[in-house]
Amino acid sequence: MLLGLRTAIYPVSDLTQAKHWYEQVLGVKPYFDEVFYVGFSVGGFELGLIPDGVPGTSGPQALWGVADAVDAMAQLLSHGAIVLDQVTDVGGGIKVGAVQDPFGNRLGIIENPHFIAANVR
Repeated sequence: MLLGLRTAIYPVSDLTQAKHWYEQVLGVKPYFDEVFYVGFSVGGFELGLIPDGVPGTSGPQALWGVADAVDAMAQLLSHGAIVLDQVTDVGGGIKVGAVQDPFGNRLGIIENPHFIAANVR
């Protein structure tokens, strides 16, 4: 039934500001840019922004893969994010952490040496 992650959607109060912030963080422009939705392609998956909805840090928690969690955390903080969870080694060489973006959403990161990209469907 479920084939795997395709899209993580983040509600924001200012779509223009959020689009700019995520362009800076991701280093790419959105591939889909409309007043009702902005979509970025991130490693074959989608990070979407919607202008309606309530930002928050609870609820489902997507973790975005990074090569180096400590470095990724530092980069996010340099763009104005706020630490929610410091990078922590949770065992097996897996490191996770999370920030709050400037719009009030949780943005989780994971460095997972066991992730096999070829298994993504």
